[in-house]
Amino acid sequence: MNKTIAAISTPLGSGGIGVIRISGDKAVSIADTIFKSVSGKKLNTLKGYTAAFGKIYDNGEPLDEVVATVFLAPHSYTGEDVVELSCHGGVYITNQVLRTVLNNGASLAEAGEFTKRAFLNGKIDLTESEAVMDIISAKGRAAARSALNIKDGRLRKEIDEVKALLVDNAAHLSAWADYPEEDIPEVSESHLLESVSLAAEKLEKLLKGYDVGKVIKEGVDTLIIGKPNVGKSTLMNFLSGCEKSIVTDIPGTTRDIIQETVVLGSVVLLLSDTAGLRDTDNPIEKIGVDLAKKRLQSCGLVLAVFDASRPLDENDYQMLDLLGDVPSVAVINKSDLESVIDTDYIKNKVSEIVYVSAVKGEGLEALTEAVEKLTGTADFDENSAVLSTERQRECAVNALNALKDTKAALETGMTLDAVTVSLEEAIQSLLELTGERASEVVVHGVFSKFCVGK
Repeated sequence: MNKTIAAISTPLGSGGIGVIRISGDKAVSIADTIFKSVSGKKLNTLKGYTAAFGKIYDNGEPLDEVVATVFLAPHSYTGEDVVELSCHGGVYITNQVLRTVLNNGASLAEAGEFTKRAFLNGKIDLTESEAVMDIISAKGRAAARSALNIKDGRLRKEIDEVKALLVDNAAHLSAWADYPEEDIPEVSESHLLESVSLAAEKLEKLLKGYDVGKVIKEGVDTLIIGKPNVGKSTLMNFLSGCEKSIVTDIPGTTRDIIQETVVLGSVVLLLSDTAGLRDTDNPIEKIGVDLAKKRLQSCGLVLAVFDASRPLDENDYQMLDLLGDVPSVAVINKSDLESVIDTDYIKNKVSEIVYVSAVKGEGLEALTEAVEKLTGTADFDENSAVLSTERQRECAVNALNALKDTKAALETGMTLDAVTVSLEEAIQSLLELTGERASEVVVHGVFSKFCVGK
């Protein structure tokens, strides 16, 4: 890790600024080679968290006006000396500034290498590292706030509390077993069982919140279904805030699945408008209907749309039967018209029913409440500790299973040596969760998902 790395840390495209980040022992000296401030001061004379205005030169020719900001180790994002060059935004100029940096001694950073160095230098743990990408990829307010809290150490603190319950007991067990000649108090099995039980409860609580956290982070694959002309496409446009779907009075207008990402309350819906479900002889329309039925088997949420002004027919009955156990909201559309629909029959099939007028933009609040209730996000606490990745969940599951083995060993009267083995397995899983003893393979797996420049 002796090399000094550099990369563009802003999206490539036209914009106000483009930022090239340099990190490593030679970051300041490399920047000084190509940068000249208008004041004449060299960057190596500046204090940390100080900026200077000047120009970047490539082979003696001015390339662009930039602001160079210096962050000195250990008080930087990576824990190393860092210089950030803010140039004019644009694909060409940012690439030229980066090329000049690379030509003067820096190496191109790998995906996630800046954050990886922050982790290796002890600036953040592995859960906080993973939260960085969650912040970048957040699709909604709840996801962003939750990820920021994890980045600030909320999950690490929770795991540290669990570890603290176990480490002291494990140390006592080891000392008592290894130094029998010393006057070490005998291990209290009741106290040990109490600590293990409390630790297990904390992990179970974290694991229970994983699915909800995943919904907040990734969104829900949501299908809008219903027979033709009930207002599916109008609902899609209403929720997305623009005309994504063609709306006509002609049945079968929607043939393919139209997709959009929308935020409904605290939930991100990966929304799909489908072909109207009905029996049809039109081969093209039939393909769309079959595709909608296939997607119904794998989606996470269904918005089943009905026309309040029309009685239920065979197509509606078949659709309700298709829902099965898929979490569903019955959306009774056209609530502004006289209602003739049999809502009692629908209530026997679907737990959540809301009334909307998609064309008038009415009923969004009720729909939001129903969706949040079904997805379990209604009471989601953005400030709570949340397991945000499958890796974290697996570590927590392994730790919990080891604690269950510890409790079983205590309750069945097994030797304290056996108890110690299970207890140490739980601690090892928690250390892997935070990255304190994570293998190189695990660390590589985490940062390989990052974007270059972060």
